[in-house]
Amino acid sequence: MNQIIIKDLAVNYRVGVPDEERAQPQKLLITLEMAYDFSAAARKDDIAKTVDYALVSQRILRFGDRRNWKLIETLACEIAETLTREFRLQSIQVEIKKFIIPEAQYVAVRVSFP
Repeated sequence: MNQIIIKDLAVNYRVGVPDEERAQPQKLLITLEMAYDFSAAARKDDIAKTVDYALVSQRILRFGDRRNWKLIETLACEIAETLTREFRLQSIQVEIKKFIIPEAQYVAVRVSFP
């Protein structure tokens, strides 16, 4: 299966269960593993026949504008569903890392869609 991977894209979103945690955006790292048959693009060296990862990145960087979530689980599912629909992906895996527990390097969720 062909995959396009964006690893640890840094975003600043408002995420957290308590209101005070959502008061300010916090840094998250998002990894996307997108399944897409880009064999035609590779043969023709044509970006129009693949997923433009620059456009995907821009979409995710703006995804949190004027929005907030209590759970990174909800955020991951919304990203997966949105990108699958907008970029006609075969499937996607979304991982979100959050840096909220001082004693841990990070906490993360990973969701696959569909």
